[in-house]
Amino acid sequence: MMEWTDRHCRFFHRLLTRRALLYTEMITTGAVLHGDRTRLLAFDRAEHPVALQLGGSDPRQLAQCARIAADLGYDEVNLNVGCPSDRVQEGRFGACLMAEPALVGDCVAAMTGTVRIPVTVKCRIGIDEQDPEEALETLTNAVQQAGVAALIVHARKAWLAGLSPRENRDVPPLDYARVYRLKAAHPDLPVVLPMAAWSISTRSGPISRISMAS
Repeated sequence: MMEWTDRHCRFFHRLLTRRALLYTEMITTGAVLHGDRTRLLAFDRAEHPVALQLGGSDPRQLAQCARIAADLGYDEVNLNVGCPSDRVQEGRFGACLMAEPALVGDCVAAMTGTVRIPVTVKCRIGIDEQDPEEALETLTNAVQQAGVAALIVHARKAWLAGLSPRENRDVPPLDYARVYRLKAAHPDLPVVLPMAAWSISTRSGPISRISMAS
């Protein structure tokens, strides 16, 4: 969560549980490449496992950031395709990328081709007037073909117009059934419900993965 899950917040979360996969706040590719990396990316070894969540839409820049994350010792790099804020939309990243699944696939392919740590994607089930059945399936196919390690699905639509991000936290209702249908259609792909104690079952059974992602 931007401006919340910094290293101090994550260290506190780690005191609560050893089983959670912790996420950084979403950090833009521009900030990683040109900002104060020590302040933005430093973490305590106690935080492991910890993932760097990125915001961006340029495959080359995302690949560079993924390499930086791997070199710093992050356990995973995550692309945010779920944030609906106006500021994020203006930067052409977050939930608006659900309208460009091919680009998201290119971004994931660039990252997976650069690093050996898992590359994951956080998304919604759709945006605005999109049909969640078609939108989520199309995005999933694109990122799965690109080698995504897991898909973390916030099980509600993102409304880019007409609702504030705060309102969009509760409206429209969560649609867990859509995520379960996605998992049934992609049995080999790990699919995770954020803030849930269990991921949707995989071939080897349910995996405990409490994800503290926005």
